[in-house]
Amino acid sequence: MATLFFVLASVAISHVSCEAKADTPVYGYTIAPTPYGPAPTAPVYHQQPVAAFVHHAKPVAHHASAAPAYHQPAPVYHQPAPVYHQPAPVYHQPAAAYHQPTPYHEPKPEYKPPTCSIDNPKTWCLEDKEYPTYEIEHALQYHYEGVQAIYKDVEANTENSVDRLQDIVEETYLCPSDTAYIQPLRAVNADGKWRVIVNGVKAHYETLTQTARIEECTTAGESCPLVPECYETKCLQKSIYHRFLIYDAYDKYFPFAIETFQLPSACACYNGAYVEPPHRK
Repeated sequence: MATLFFVLASVAISHVSCEAKADTPVYGYTIAPTPYGPAPTAPVYHQQPVAAFVHHAKPVAHHASAAPAYHQPAPVYHQPAPVYHQPAPVYHQPAAAYHQPTPYHEPKPEYKPPTCSIDNPKTWCLEDKEYPTYEIEHALQYHYEGVQAIYKDVEANTENSVDRLQDIVEETYLCPSDTAYIQPLRAVNADGKWRVIVNGVKAHYETLTQTARIEECTTAGESCPLVPECYETKCLQKSIYHRFLIYDAYDKYFPFAIETFQLPSACACYNGAYVEPPHRK
């Protein structure tokens, strides 16, 4: 009886020792107990994609029964950047139509007869409703020194064209005539053009005036009354050239100038050849 008990005890101890050896790890792996059932299948490896740059943390101890996880780095594909050959845009711009502006031309001077010349047989005007007094005085403010220079030249070199002659001296004429001292506002120059004469306008502290002595025949073409009839005579109108300071509105640089004007100066008596009267028998 005792022998039977010892044998059973030895068998029990041997079974326990085998179980203990079965649980002992071999080279880091724990031998799992033989399962009761169908044979285990092959391990399945779950491949997980990992980014190109992966920060590897500290390894974590897996449970002995869990299948080992293999972290295979994800393949990095260096795909070249696509090259797009975009054709250059073609702009179909309509031809621009350039309208060249009309070039500016200074208006040509129109020296047409003024209003004061209507029904006026003379070549000068002593009165003028359209006389540009304001324009002349405004221009004199900017060109006073230049005007003074040429105005004094007129006074010094032109007889009977300034205001120092004011009185008519009693004279005896062979032909009747009318003598006067005039200050024309407009007159016809030597070229036949009407001009504005600077007269009676204020320049700083003085008034510019220009006076001319004229003499007009009253019986031009007739015989001289004071000459005997035995002489062939005729009354002729004489003229003289005067220099006046004029204002030219078309000249933007210096609208003043000196021009010459032909005015009646005397009434002369033309004396022809002596005609001898017929002899009486």
